[in-house]
Amino acid sequence: MGTGTIVFLIIVALLVLYVVAIYNKLVSFKNRFENAFAQIDVQLKRRYDLVPNLVETAKAYLEHERGTLEAVIAARNEAMAGLKAVAANPSSAQAMAQLAQAESGLQGALGKLSLVVEDYPELKADQNMRELSEELTSTENRISFARQFFNDSVTEYNEYKQSFPQVIFAGMFGHGNDATLLEFADREAIQEAPKVGF
Repeated sequence: MGTGTIVFLIIVALLVLYVVAIYNKLVSFKNRFENAFAQIDVQLKRRYDLVPNLVETAKAYLEHERGTLEAVIAARNEAMAGLKAVAANPSSAQAMAQLAQAESGLQGALGKLSLVVEDYPELKADQNMRELSEELTSTENRISFARQFFNDSVTEYNEYKQSFPQVIFAGMFGHGNDATLLEFADREAIQEAPKVGF
């Protein structure tokens, strides 16, 4: 073998190693944003579990507000369906949009419930209601932090795969579509956790 052949083989080996490194980094970034979504999944499920308890506690005091309570439960169920769709495929832009819309609906329903509760001082003073409210607020803060980490991970993944030379290989390696940020219709909801007070 001549020197030229050896140099050529070394260059080919280095290029193969470089492409393998690109592939591994794409997989690593994708796994990171999928794991970040799993953290959101845990916190949203926790919140969805709190909502029926909140409604049940309020039900005894809010006999004339049945429509508000039913709207909260319906919004919760829709948000749970959206979460299930995204959990099955965190890369799906359509599922992410469905979840974001359902979450905005749930936030609106909880906001209306909060306004109704303001008119019932005995409900605001109820020990269960106070504890549930504190847990819900704490969970909202965790959701906000988890969502920020997820969005940062998605941005990092998208930036890496859109950069040169990764953009050449991303589609070939099954990373053709960009991951989608989790954004809510209300841009302020991204900036700070919703304030839930009863």
